[in-house]
Amino acid sequence: MAQNLYGPRVRMGNWNEDVYLEEELMKDFLEKRDKGELLIQRNRRLKGILLKQMQLSVSEDGYIHYGDKVLLVNPDHPELDAELFLAGDLSLCMTPDEIKAHLSDELEIPCGLSAAQTKNPVGRNTFMILSVDRNAIGQVLRYGEDFCLGITGGFEDKMANKKILINHCHTNRGLAVHRHLFLSTYFGKEVEVAAHTYLDSHKVEKPKNHWMLVTGNPRKDSPTMLDLPKPRAEDTQAMEQAMSLNAQ
Repeated sequence: MAQNLYGPRVRMGNWNEDVYLEEELMKDFLEKRDKGELLIQRNRRLKGILLKQMQLSVSEDGYIHYGDKVLLVNPDHPELDAELFLAGDLSLCMTPDEIKAHLSDELEIPCGLSAAQTKNPVGRNTFMILSVDRNAIGQVLRYGEDFCLGITGGFEDKMANKKILINHCHTNRGLAVHRHLFLSTYFGKEVEVAAHTYLDSHKVEKPKNHWMLVTGNPRKDSPTMLDLPKPRAEDTQAMEQAMSLNAQ
């Protein structure tokens, strides 16, 4: 019975070309690996940058300053317009295109946005407040001033960890979270963010337009001020004191 005495190890004809091709592919692979140019290496670098732990700025005076690093959070509220929605505090996040993110280690500019259930400050949801002219680092951000997005005015400027409205400069539409419109992103299921103002019957912005510039927690037990217990309202304290007096 005749046996095939030739194979890829025999360097002749097409087998010889196959061996050289495999060697070139392996050489190219090892060279890219040593330079960190493999797709999986680029992907890991980008994900490492976007998920890197960040330190939020601590507001000691209650103000937001140019140069501060903050989370932009839509506070939890019930979504009355839909049965299925994403509950909880949602932070604004950078969301690169999934295909492009697999092919590059650089962040796509411009980059998409979404809102996700995360209060842990990382690279993709931590934003620095910058002035338009870039010369106001350390100065207080005032209501009505532009920092690429405009903030509505009329109140005291102590906006750290308080509910605010953010309007787009060119359209004057409010930044909003659509908790019922889900997106399949590079980081999993998140929800849509859009520029649209939602008003109730009293012409007041709905909770989906409410945001908070969340600063860091000076204590070590939590990274943000969101996790601190909320102080009781003055009227609640007065009522409790009155009830205790009546009980005596």
